[in-house]
Amino acid sequence: MNAIIKKLMSRWEVETAWQVFIILVIFSVTRFSALYVKHLAFGWICIVESTPVWIRFLCWIAIVLLSYQILFLLYGFLMGQFEFV
Repeated sequence: MNAIIKKLMSRWEVETAWQVFIILVIFSVTRFSALYVKHLAFGWICIVESTPVWIRFLCWIAIVLLSYQILFLLYGFLMGQFEFV
């Protein structure tokens, strides 16, 4: 486990294992938040199971990619790792 953390520290150019932990938390919280935003957006624009797959796919790509990028920057800023993100 220690080797993995040291490898991440060198790859991400951070100084402490605590920063690695915070960055991993940012990644995980961002992913769950982006999926929650997708769920809310799909309900708001009335996309249901009967909606054609290609429309759901295009909306999923647009919503998740955009919300992930915005949330990633926001969480990075809030957790003090904006320089990394």
